[in-house]
Amino acid sequence: MIWSECIYEYDGSFSGLLCCIFDSYTRKERPVSILETGREQISLYASHAVETDTGHAKRIWESVRIRSAAAAKLIRRAHLTCLPEREMRIYRLVCRLYREGPAFLKNPTDPDLYPLHIAVRHMGTELEKLRGFVRFSEFDGLYAAEIAPKNRVLPALRRHFCERFADQDFLIYDRTHKEALVHCRGRWIITPLDSFTMAKPGRSEAAFRRLWKTFYDAIAIRERTNPRCQRGNLPLRYRSDMTEFQDESYFQAEDELPPPARNAPSLPRTD
Repeated sequence: MIWSECIYEYDGSFSGLLCCIFDSYTRKERPVSILETGREQISLYASHAVETDTGHAKRIWESVRIRSAAAAKLIRRAHLTCLPEREMRIYRLVCRLYREGPAFLKNPTDPDLYPLHIAVRHMGTELEKLRGFVRFSEFDGLYAAEIAPKNRVLPALRRHFCERFADQDFLIYDRTHKEALVHCRGRWIITPLDSFTMAKPGRSEAAFRRLWKTFYDAIAIRERTNPRCQRGNLPLRYRSDMTEFQDESYFQAEDELPPPARNAPSLPRTD
């Protein structure tokens, strides 16, 4: 039987991607591309909007997990990465798992497996750094932080921070993917957030920021400074959200900032 070809559009969720695989087999279609809704692509192929159905997603997930628990874990993680065309790569891996079984997963250099492994490893490195590099500021009992990761890391970071700050309310905003992890009264949610602007610190928060900056400067041994080594352990792209690398205005409390400049009234013309 010849399968037709088309473009699939889904809601961007992992369950939605699993439903793309379900629809592919039930409709006898082979997607040439799987795109999140709203990502337009000029093409002569027909498009199919995939509806997310938890029952369909569960059937595909269980079928993958039964064949290989390692493959199930890999595709869940790979969906969070910034790997180009990750949906189609995951789709091809699952189809091959159905067709051949899990034997090919033992070869790390397999062309269908290797890109996903590298992408997940890259995300793992980013997660490891962010667990130590996230800097919170306190605002009337709420702790807030901003990050700009390459991968969609909040679902993977959620457990670490929710367990570490189990009795605290906090928010971590991901500027890259425009979403926020919100933890309040022991409950959490990851929600879309188009924009977020950190409030100016109060006197207490500004003092703590300055103390941290002072500590960072005090433990540094200037004679042993190695910029190349520092960039390896602390890449430049993380520093824009770290307290110790901010300019002087970051350490000023709201009531210490100079008032906004106002235009002086113009003198009346005499000519």
